[in-house]
Amino acid sequence: MRAQSASDEAGWHSEQGDASYYGKAHQGRRTASGARFDQNELTAAHPWLPFGTRVRVTLESTGRSVVVTVTDRLKSAHRIIDLSRAAAAQLGFIRQGVAYVSLSPG
Repeated sequence: MRAQSASDEAGWHSEQGDASYYGKAHQGRRTASGARFDQNELTAAHPWLPFGTRVRVTLESTGRSVVVTVTDRLKSAHRIIDLSRAAAAQLGFIRQGVAYVSLSPG
């Protein structure tokens, strides 16, 4: 699977909204892309960006960021992205569970 930048997506440059993370309950399960979910990898679920797209996720309150690869689909009207536990840990919002972030091409 070719990793592509989110800027490859016509018209998509950024998003802002709530992010959450998923971990143990999904460990080892197949994602929508067919890959097995590993909570220790830097991956994410997004509603429509193509699988393999790399996205920079920035925690608005601290400016910390991480680049993740889209491997799954998100079906939520309340969040813009679900991150792996590893990505949420790097951003520092494990305890809170949800954080306000911005997404940009990675």
